[in-house]
Amino acid sequence: MTDHAYSPRRFLFGAAAAIAAGIGGMRPAAAQSGGSVSFGAIKQIDAGELNIGYAEAGPAGGPPVILLHGWPYDIHAFVDVAPLLAARGYRVIVPHLRGHGTTRFLSDATFRNGQQSAVALDIIALMDALRIPKAVIAGFDWGARTACVVAALWPERCKALVSVSGYLISNAAAGKNPLPPAAEHDWWYQFYFATERGQAGYERYRRDFAKLIWETASPRWRFDAATFDRSAVSLDNPDHVGIVIHNYRWRQNLAAGDPRHDDLERQLAAGPVIGLPSITLEGDANGAPHPPPASYRDKFSGRYAHRTITGGIGHNLPQEAPQAFAQAVIDADGF
Repeated sequence: MTDHAYSPRRFLFGAAAAIAAGIGGMRPAAAQSGGSVSFGAIKQIDAGELNIGYAEAGPAGGPPVILLHGWPYDIHAFVDVAPLLAARGYRVIVPHLRGHGTTRFLSDATFRNGQQSAVALDIIALMDALRIPKAVIAGFDWGARTACVVAALWPERCKALVSVSGYLISNAAAGKNPLPPAAEHDWWYQFYFATERGQAGYERYRRDFAKLIWETASPRWRFDAATFDRSAVSLDNPDHVGIVIHNYRWRQNLAAGDPRHDDLERQLAAGPVIGLPSITLEGDANGAPHPPPASYRDKFSGRYAHRTITGGIGHNLPQEAPQAFAQAVIDADGF
């Protein structure tokens, strides 16, 4: 099944209910709110290697949904999605990924590892800590990759999947192969991060860097300074630079991963098919490198739909088109 357009008409009631209710201790909004809207108090919980900071909205007994942000973004990518889902009765969990926001490592000795299996294990640990046996998992960028990894390796923990830009599981060995020049150009920051100059530059200019990525990845998104600053605070995490640099160096085979995760990475390198109900999304103005939908169609063997969201929507799809993203979560849950 393929949907090429999305209409927000059927979602208006849910948005209005969320605004009226003030669900989850947050100041909600209908769509593309400004930077004055934020989550309420961030909760903290020990989970695996981390003390994870997360926002929560909706009834505690509702069906759980976990929303995963990307880089260089944070939980506020879902600040308008969360109340929409909470209004429909979902328990919405929005964690800061490792190296972001209020999430911290429990031990100074722990390897600051950004590889895909480590980030996915964080989400499994979070679910265990919150006693969530199974959830709808949805995300974009790093969050989409993490959601795909969870769906592929632990399908018993994932009821349904929503992934912006489709199947994003990495094969580090395949990353050794050069791409055509235009594609390599799109990944310029990956090569920058491979150098010591790049690491020092990101440490010094991380907010300038993040703003440039926001602008190029979403060229038609007119976010204001308050919206950017609200998320940029999360990049001040003391482990942020180390996690980001390791992530991109690992993907280029320039940094080793954790040997404890070698078996998981071997499974992921085989490109496992995801058999769960899934919806993939793409914005019609995504300026970040992303695969064409046809290239990953055969990676989803369960009930499936792809939706291209129109109207100048870029890489940060949940923040730019919150109603469309929330509707995809609801629809995937209903497959």
